Amino acid sequence: MRVLVVEDDPGIASGLSASLRQAGYAVDICASLNAAWLSLAVEPFDLMLLDLGLPDGEGLDLLARLRRLPPPAAGRDTLPRPDMPVLIMTARDGVNDRISGLDGGADDYIVKPFDANELLARLRAMLRRAGGRRNPVIEHGDLVIDPAAHTVLRAGAPVTLGGKEFALMLALMQARPQVLSKSRLESALYSFGEGLESNAIEVHIHHLRRKLGESVIKTVRGVGYFVPQDVATPVAKATR
Repeated sequence: MRVLVVEDDPGIASGLSASLRQAGYAVDICASLNAAWLSLAVEPFDLMLLDLGLPDGEGLDLLARLRRLPPPAAGRDTLPRPDMPVLIMTARDGVNDRISGLDGGADDYIVKPFDANELLARLRAMLRRAGGRRNPVIEHGDLVIDPAAHTVLRAGAPVTLGGKEFALMLALMQARPQVLSKSRLESALYSFGEGLESNAIEVHIHHLRRKLGESVIKTVRGVGYFVPQDVATPVAKATR
C-alpha cells in the first residue's frame, strides 16, 4: 500500500514516514499542495494523509479539486484518483472544523497530536471500507491475512513473509481477482527514490509461491499477476 503524506512540518512528516514504513506502507512526503497534486497525477496512491494549513494554501482546496474530478471510465485507471481515501490530520480541533473536513470529502479526520497506533488503525479501516470489506482479516480458502497484526496463516500454520512480500500479497488479495500489472505493483510497494531492482516483483512472487503454494498467485503473461477468485487446493506446504 502506498501513502502520500501532505505535511509541511519536517519533524511530523519524518515521524509519520517512520511509523508508516514500519507498518509496511510505501510512503512519499509532499510539503505543499502543488507538489502533492503533481504526485497524485503520476502515481496511483492508495490513500492520502492531508494537513490543512500548507504554505501555498488550504488542504481542503486540494481535497475539493480531487473530489470534483469525473469518475474514471469503466475498465480504465485515471490519475489523480477522485475516489482515493483521504484522512485529514490537523491541529484544528473545533467541531465546525471537523464538520467542514468530513463534508468536504474526507473519509476521516484526526486531530494532532495523535497516537501512531490509532492513526494506523484508522488507515486500515479506511482501506477496508474502500475495498468493500467489513472483516478486519482477509480470508481466501485456507489462507488468512491479518493486516493489523501483519500475520499470515496457511491451513492454520503461520507463514513468515518479508515486509515487501507481505505488502505484495496484501495488494493482490485486496484486488482479487483483478490482474495487477508489474508497474502497478511496483508503485504500490516502492516510494519515489527507493531502490528497485528490475526483477524485484518477480523475485517476490517466486518467494510467495514457494511459501504459500504455486496455486495462490497466477500469471497472465505479458499483463501481470492475480489471485484467482476460486480457491484451489494448495500444492505446497506452508513454511514456518
